[in-house]
Amino acid sequence: MKITLENKSAVITGGASGIGRETTLAFLKAGAKVMVWDVNETAAEETRALAGELSAQLHFTKVDIRDYANVEAATADAVKALGRIDILINNAGITSDSTLKKMTPEQWQKVIDVNLTGVFNCGRAVSLHMMEHGQGGRIINTSSVVGLYGNFGQSNYVATKAGVIGLTKVWARELGRSQITVNAVAPGFIETDMIKTVPEKILDGLRGQTPLGRLGSPTDISNAYLFLASDQAAFITGTTLSVDGGIHI
Repeated sequence: MKITLENKSAVITGGASGIGRETTLAFLKAGAKVMVWDVNETAAEETRALAGELSAQLHFTKVDIRDYANVEAATADAVKALGRIDILINNAGITSDSTLKKMTPEQWQKVIDVNLTGVFNCGRAVSLHMMEHGQGGRIINTSSVVGLYGNFGQSNYVATKAGVIGLTKVWARELGRSQITVNAVAPGFIETDMIKTVPEKILDGLRGQTPLGRLGSPTDISNAYLFLASDQAAFITGTTLSVDGGIHI
């Protein structure tokens, strides 16, 4: 069964690169209109070029998701450009790794501001529009396998990704009566720029621990987003879908 997002409009945060770019392109191919919220204008133009003839359905706004007023204004702009927002993909995220002993308060706060406060800001602003519009919707939050199991040297990142799972469960309860489903995707170790700094020896070890014998690709995650955003997932809410190749079986 082919998944279609015809006549749907989506906002994708961090949609100009990595998993976000792959998701943007997948949603366009599925028939959706897409608004990318990102801070990287150069990457956004590269994504537009990759979209080819589908770029007419692609819009971009430079948004600092840490700033609620900025997100609120961007939501109004997205509604104006798209007509309405049916789908929100809370994909934007950063890392700033250190052990607890070495992590500075500034490192801690920087990751919290983007990965957790940013998710709250976008979720609140967009869900208010969805409830006012009265047509239901889909909110998909990006967690991580490390938010479920922890990871050495990532106190800040793990705290945000575990927090995202908690937000997902709360929002699913609160927004369900408005026919808004809220789910999370917990990617495993995915071949993006974010892990390019990881030594190859460690990556080989991760491949060895994964039953499927490989790292994930951005397409593996965009496919999960696509399913959860679709009508086929209409009765799924409050869940966290692990897309990790079975690394923690």
